[in-house]
Amino acid sequence: MSPSTLTLFTLLLVATRCCAAPRGHNVAPHSEDLVRSSCSHARYPDLCLRTLSSYAGPTDNPRDVARAALKISLSHARRTSSYLSSQASSFKSKRERGALADCLEQMSDSVDELRRSMAELKHLRGGEELRWQLSNAETWVSAALTNEDTCLDGFQEVDGNVKGDVRRKISDVARVTSNALYLINRLDESTSRRRSGRGRRPARRTGFVMAGDDGRL
Repeated sequence: MSPSTLTLFTLLLVATRCCAAPRGHNVAPHSEDLVRSSCSHARYPDLCLRTLSSYAGPTDNPRDVARAALKISLSHARRTSSYLSSQASSFKSKRERGALADCLEQMSDSVDELRRSMAELKHLRGGEELRWQLSNAETWVSAALTNEDTCLDGFQEVDGNVKGDVRRKISDVARVTSNALYLINRLDESTSRRRSGRGRRPARRTGFVMAGDDGRL
């Protein structure tokens, strides 16, 4: 092998190693393990794992995971609200139109509450203020979940394909919102354990009905 050929081969080998190294680091096995462990006890673990695994943003720590789940919930709620608006002409009867109007209002409130919760999680601070922020986020996501459930209630007496399509869309939003609430609660509890040095703090959100508790989702 000539000196020039050897030099070219050496440069190619170095370049290949240099470019290949970041690929291994980008896999981020720690993030994958964190997402998997975070979703394992969610109400809808398979959905949690699937949506977070395809999330393009960071999931390197529990705060990232909670933010990602909330962002997914907000995105689904916005899409569903747009879908409902686009289907207005499909609602013929007075009952259907009334159910749609109520549902659109509930979904608008849900989007607003998820947005407010998202704003809190974007700027988390420390100390007691952190606990207050997480409590606010939990309250707003709980309210969003209740609104989504109320939206479904309005279509109980509506028949036909429209009802089925709406229920599927709202059920999807309720499921990802339920998972987001679980992950925010999990973050709150882990923060409390670090601050207190004691065991698991009992969950504080017991007054609302999670989507699916009545067997509808």
